[in-house]
Amino acid sequence: MPVTAVLILAAGTFAIRIAGPLLRDRVTLPDRVRELMSASATVLLLALVAVSALTNGKQFGGWALAAGVAVGGLAAWRKLPFVAVIVLAAVTTAGLRLVGVS
Repeated sequence: MPVTAVLILAAGTFAIRIAGPLLRDRVTLPDRVRELMSASATVLLLALVAVSALTNGKQFGGWALAAGVAVGGLAAWRKLPFVAVIVLAAVTTAGLRLVGVS
């Protein structure tokens, strides 16, 4: 990637990041808009997690992977330590694949 492109992208990223603090006191959003923005960020994050966690390339990743993601999500929801969440999800997926569930 050319240095010019990197500098343009860096300047754009900096401009977007600095716009928040500079415009915070000038722009006021209604409470309903704030709620919608918060909900849309959550939905977007969940959609990204679902697509990246449940697919393998362009295909469905299999029921074992889906079960592992579900167990990991449940463990995270129960506020288990991060390492426990990862280990539970991996053990679930590996165990199901070991017994033949794709």
